[in-house]
Amino acid sequence: MSNTRRLWLALATLLVVSFSVLLWAGGEIFRAAPPMPERVMASNGEVIYTRQDIETGRQVWQSIGGMQLGSIWGHGGYVAPDWSADWLHRESVSLLDRWARDEGTPTYAELDEEIQSALRGRLRKQMRTNTFDPGSGTINVSIERAEAMANVAAHYVSLFGNDPATAELREAYAMRDNTVDTLAHRRALTAFFWWTAWAAGTERPAGEGQTYAPDRSGVSPKVVTYTNNWPAEPLIDNTAPPALWVWSAFSVLFLLAGIAALGWHHAVSHAAGEEAHTPPASDPFASLR
Repeated sequence: MSNTRRLWLALATLLVVSFSVLLWAGGEIFRAAPPMPERVMASNGEVIYTRQDIETGRQVWQSIGGMQLGSIWGHGGYVAPDWSADWLHRESVSLLDRWARDEGTPTYAELDEEIQSALRGRLRKQMRTNTFDPGSGTINVSIERAEAMANVAAHYVSLFGNDPATAELREAYAMRDNTVDTLAHRRALTAFFWWTAWAAGTERPAGEGQTYAPDRSGVSPKVVTYTNNWPAEPLIDNTAPPALWVWSAFSVLFLLAGIAALGWHHAVSHAAGEEAHTPPASDPFASLR
């Protein structure tokens, strides 16, 4: 078999394997994608967001530059924040502060460490529990969480408008006044941001999204969120699983190994046939002085 034929065969094999992996991974991503709810409803029956709100919000986000202005799930620009992580953190803090006031303390940060730990456990359960009903397409949230969502939504309506209260923050994020032109579009944008935060902090149904992590009993399966516990949020124990770090490191090592293999192939294939370079007898630039 000629060298050219071997190279074509290697290229064909590489393409078949690569596209097979891409098709398999694409199918898994499609199958395990976070659900788009028909409605988000509080326990008192109030409809907070609808599917149309979320889809309109996504279009609004795309119209203002999408990933050029901040990021979603870690993908995008880094001048503005990751909106899914920002919403998740703000909603968590809002809930903790609400419960702190129930304890007679103005904010969560002023509570004793023991009470803080108990409230974090309560927060983790409320935020990570999957309340999506596939039959009706409804995500159900508590009245307390609905109030926290309203607080965060008000912040974003202010931020993407021209409210002087958030002018300094807009400058820090390189945002102009009225980044989103109408109140209706700003409200729709909050629906999209909330949905991305919900997917980042909500655990997948049992058996659909497990990873494996070491603990005292050995290696055991752990349930992860729709986005594989990413972005991180320590308040609800949203930390990247070991598998994420392993595959990230493996992909970098595989890339470096591929580059090394190409360099080795070039050296083996061409070094023997290359003529030695003979240096000139005199400096060719000497006459230019």
